[in-house]
Amino acid sequence: MPAYHSQFNQGDYPSLGNMFMLPVKTKFRGNASIADNSEEDIVDEAIQLFRANCLFRNFEIKGNADRVLIYLILFTSECLGKITKLTTQGEALKQLSTLAVSTFSIPGDPGFPLNAMYAPPADRHQADQTRQYLQQLRQELAARLVDQIYIDGKPSKWWMCFQKRKFMNLSL
Repeated sequence: MPAYHSQFNQGDYPSLGNMFMLPVKTKFRGNASIADNSEEDIVDEAIQLFRANCLFRNFEIKGNADRVLIYLILFTSECLGKITKLTTQGEALKQLSTLAVSTFSIPGDPGFPLNAMYAPPADRHQADQTRQYLQQLRQELAARLVDQIYIDGKPSKWWMCFQKRKFMNLSL
């Protein structure tokens, strides 16, 4: 059975390296264009496809939107690792918000685990744009993930069972 790919691969979007800058329904500041609230965006898609895709060790990239999807799935894994059974929803939101804005590697940095699949930024300006875009995606994903995971103030066991799973045997 093949992995699920992004529905945004066929679109015509601006690129940062070989990664699309997809529109996002967001309340956070950044350089992503604003998506229509009635339609699904890449963050919704990453949350929806996380549990199915994290079971795969291989992922064939079929477009530039798949690179964004891979990054968001890896960040979702990192977020789930920060949450425990005893973490309240408020604490989880605080922890994941802090994680989203903490220092992270971008394509081209020595610590970035996916350098073989991502093109490094061409110059300093593009590197800053990439960092800003990824940070905006991380913040939005963290906020939506907490709402998705927590049911009646406790983390759902159907999400928490994926805490130790590693997509493509990688982590950010």
